[in-house]
Amino acid sequence: MTVPVRKFDAVIVGAGGAGLRAALQLSEAGLKTAVISKVFPTRSHTVAAQGGISASLGNVQEDKWEWHMYDTVKGSDWLGDQDAIEFMCRQAPEVVVELEHFGMPFDRLENGKIYQRPFGGHMANNGKTPVERACAAADRTGHAMLHTLYQRNVRAQTQFFVEWLALDLIRDAEGDVVGVTALEMETGEMVVFHAKAVLFATGGSGRIYAASTNAFINTGDGLGMSVRAGIPLEDMEFWQFHPTGVAGAGVLITEGVRGEGGILLNGNGERFMERYAPNAKDLASRDVVSRAMALEILEGRGCGKDKDHVLLKLDHIGPEKIMSKLPGIREIAIKFAGVDPIKDPIPVVPTCHYQMGGIPTNYKGEVVAPKDGNPEVRVNGFYAAGECACASVHGANRLGTNSLLDLVVFGKAAGNSMIDFIRNERPALKPLPANAAEFSQARLARLENQTGGEEVADVRADMQKCVQLRAGVFRNSENLARGVAEIKAIAERAKRTQIKDKSRVFNTARIEALELDNLIEVAVATLVCAEARKESRGAHAHDDFPDRHDEEWMKHTLYDGQSRQLAYKPVHTKPLSIDYIAPQKRVY
Repeated sequence: MTVPVRKFDAVIVGAGGAGLRAALQLSEAGLKTAVISKVFPTRSHTVAAQGGISASLGNVQEDKWEWHMYDTVKGSDWLGDQDAIEFMCRQAPEVVVELEHFGMPFDRLENGKIYQRPFGGHMANNGKTPVERACAAADRTGHAMLHTLYQRNVRAQTQFFVEWLALDLIRDAEGDVVGVTALEMETGEMVVFHAKAVLFATGGSGRIYAASTNAFINTGDGLGMSVRAGIPLEDMEFWQFHPTGVAGAGVLITEGVRGEGGILLNGNGERFMERYAPNAKDLASRDVVSRAMALEILEGRGCGKDKDHVLLKLDHIGPEKIMSKLPGIREIAIKFAGVDPIKDPIPVVPTCHYQMGGIPTNYKGEVVAPKDGNPEVRVNGFYAAGECACASVHGANRLGTNSLLDLVVFGKAAGNSMIDFIRNERPALKPLPANAAEFSQARLARLENQTGGEEVADVRADMQKCVQLRAGVFRNSENLARGVAEIKAIAERAKRTQIKDKSRVFNTARIEALELDNLIEVAVATLVCAEARKESRGAHAHDDFPDRHDEEWMKHTLYDGQSRQLAYKPVHTKPLSIDYIAPQKRVY
């Protein structure tokens, strides 16, 4: 079968904040740029981000990028790379003002400057007092950003392939990336996208968990494709649980609610966070708040007839503030929790929210992988940005609002790196391998021909139950060891899934089967990496190893999906221009 080939200077997989920011950079530089997306760009999961984007603008009170950097390093529990963190925090004011100039409708202060609110873990004077650093568009900041970037890309004539699923990365005999294969969902047709450079901006993989704030499209596609192409994954043991998902629904309630004055209460009506984080209280880092909530519930101080959640109270901040600053949250609470927060508190529980790990990159957005004893060798023609990438600016735990910042800083940086690479190193397309489409064709053929296998939905449900049970907010050696054995067995079952509908047109069963191929790679990586890390750090809270061990474990995990073996590489402890921020006890 002859597979059609489309040729571009740059191909971007994913149309969220990172993909659109990179695409804008490339298109405005005059390069022929394609963006492949499973959904219409403004339906990408960036649209769900609520609370804000961090930048030390100092519009409300004094702030400095050095303080922002300190908070990010501390938030990462010293697993973040300090060169990348400095780059991000120094770039933050510039990229936020750039968004404003693109037309993003930020809320305003009375003096006309961008409105900023407090957020968890963001402090002034190196952790002394809370600071207003989150630049917000009410509680729909991601929505405002995504629409702004999409409109700019339309103006720049970026070419979009909407409702296409990327299948596999194409590497040549030298290991260089020369394109991707992709499937048009409407027709079932497969196409080779031949490119000088490829960027993955495919977002997170939160659907490996049974309870997640992530959209159903967050199936780890970029990570699955990378593993199958021989690229390792970095720090996959670290998953952030957002403290405030609606109990029973998992829908996100932004940290901005607590930034505007909301407080958490247990079943005794007590503001319990004062015991766990006496300075930051309800605005401590997310892993700290999530564990505090989980402990309150485990120790019998939960709320409701089953004592399985706590309450987020915000009626005391007043109807006017709720309606002006948190209108979307009120709507979510009414629809998904059945309560009006103007009158009653919202039932909330920690819910899987964000992956800190991903495809290893440097702060230029270049994908790096081990080669000949060097842990970080650039993979020519391959870039990643956003949640699917690991720069690593979030380390073991991400601070709220640094996710939207990550998207635009590293989306832009990756775009600039791609422009430089295309112009100076690969001005012409490298030839495609003769077998460029064969691997993807074989994967599709297996689904067509498989008989006697299980339904995709059954295998996916067992995978989600396993990951939720074995790699949750609290972990222990016994649970993790069981989890590794269970998930490897489930991965074998995933190789034999079958689809009953053999039609090509609008076949959602086929899409779900291909997404499971990606999810299962992420799930195995998560449990294998978590079982190996014998310490507690950031989001990885290990009951049998409750302390952080910098001497042995201040290092990044690298998971080789083909051998299912682990390697490690050092954390970048040298910032770009300032002194190293040395590890210390992480308290709020």
